Order: sequence, then structure tokens, then C-alpha cells
Amino acid sequence: MSWALKEHVAVRCKPSTQAEYKRSVELFINPKIGTRKVTDIERRDIAELHQSLSHIPYQANRTLGVLSKMFNLAEVWGLRPDGSNPCLHVKKYVERKRERFLSPDEFAALGTALREAEADGSETRSAITAIRLLMLTGCRLSEIMTLKWEDVDTAARELRLPDSKTGAKVVHFGQTAAAILDSIERLDDNPFVITGKKPGARLTDLQHPWQRIRDKAGLGDVRLHDLRHSYASGALALGEGLPMIGKLLGHSQVQTTARYAHLANDPVKRAAGRVSDMIGLALTGGEPQSR
Repeated sequence: MSWALKEHVAVRCKPSTQAEYKRSVELFINPKIGTRKVTDIERRDIAELHQSLSHIPYQANRTLGVLSKMFNLAEVWGLRPDGSNPCLHVKKYVERKRERFLSPDEFAALGTALREAEADGSETRSAITAIRLLMLTGCRLSEIMTLKWEDVDTAARELRLPDSKTGAKVVHFGQTAAAILDSIERLDDNPFVITGKKPGARLTDLQHPWQRIRDKAGLGDVRLHDLRHSYASGALALGEGLPMIGKLLGHSQVQTTARYAHLANDPVKRAAGRVSDMIGLALTGGEPQSR
């Protein structure tokens, strides 16, 4: 299946998409069907591969998507007959959206862990800075890790990203994030904000530093992407509406922002509780009724 990586993915796809395809091919596809002829693969082969990943449904579905794209290309290139994609009718697994938002106390614990790592040198300055910027901007991981100084304007408090998951966009940020960006040493031989160890390179691995820092903060179940969810949750807590949240996060579709709609109901629930308690107090002449 490496033919698709060389002929299509490496030429036409974004780096992040290339990495996803490469991972699926090398870890999940090639070990199962990588040695087979593209013309010999049938639907039952795809179904068996998909079933073998049932314990990780998200990855199973992503791998199925990669395979489907590959076999579509095989048809376009004349390697298989039209309409013969063996992925057709292989049903995807149900994916349960995981939502995890940090509370103020959890943010405080994370802040303490970051300061301690900074003080004792257990983590690199780049890793610590990247985590702080993820929290303070609501950016996607790839947007911070590939951020270049030419796209940063701390005076205007803007990140002008030429390419993101939803295309070019502007990310606005506050004084706290601006102060962090201003404190970073700019290297003449490195265009990246989050620098790596090699000259001119960016940091490529934030997962391992993050796992150590989150464990130190007692937040072992928190993913890096949950920092973006928490940014949205914080905006809602301050009274920002869903349209504004969508603009802050750079969502291209209203449906994507709508996943936070239930959080917007929290102030309504609190107000309803206060009214209920007041009426309950009047009815009983005593303590408010519990909600």
C-alpha cells in the first residue's frame, strides 16, 4: 500500500494528513494486507482488518477511511475496475465524542506543574512554552508546533496562520500570551517559535513532555486537545456565545461549535436553581430545597 503514499499523499496532502496516512499504512494496513496485490483484496479482507481494530474504534474508522481513499485511487489509475472499492458497505464503528474540560483548580495544578518543570529543568523551555500557548490561544496542536515568527504579531496580538485545518486564519490572543511570546528568544537560524534541538528545526514531540507534566499535576486523563476544549469552556463561562466561540477557535462549520451548546445552558441551570430555591424556601418557611 506504500504506492499510494508515494504517488498521491506525499504530493497532494498537507503534512499532518501525510503523517496520519503514513501511520495508518505502516502500523495497521501493511502488517495485514501490505504484501497482497491490490487486485486480490476483497471486502472480507477489509472487514477483517477493521474488526481487528475494534478495541480502538476511532483508529479503526480512520484506517478504513485511508483504505477507501487508496482503493478509489486504484480505480482512477486503472488498477481496479470502477465501482470495485472493497471498503464499500464496511460499516464504521460508533465513535463517542470525548469531552474533558479543566476546572479552575485543575488549571492551577497544571500551572504549578509547569513552573516546577521550568524551575528544575526537567522539561525543555520549548515544551513548556508550547503547552502554555495551547492553553492561552485555543489553537490546535499542529498550529502551535509549526508556528513561525513571520506569522506572529505581538503588537496587534495576532497569529496570522497561512495554513490550518480550515485554511488560512487569524488567531487573536491576550496580553498574557503576548508576554510569553515576547519572552521567547528568537534565533537567527530558526524560523520556528517552538524550536527543537537541531539547528533550524522545530520541536516534534510534545506528547512525552505533556504526559510527564500532566501526571505531575494529577491530570492523567487530560489530552493536549482537551486544552482547546477548555479554552472554549472558559469563553462560555465568561458569557461569550457560540458564534463567538466558533470565531475564536476558527471553526468553519456551525455544527463543530454546536458540540459546546450544552455548556451554554449552565448559566440557565444555575438561574433556574436559584429561582427554585427561592420558591422552595417560601413554600417551606425553612431551608431551600436541594436541587
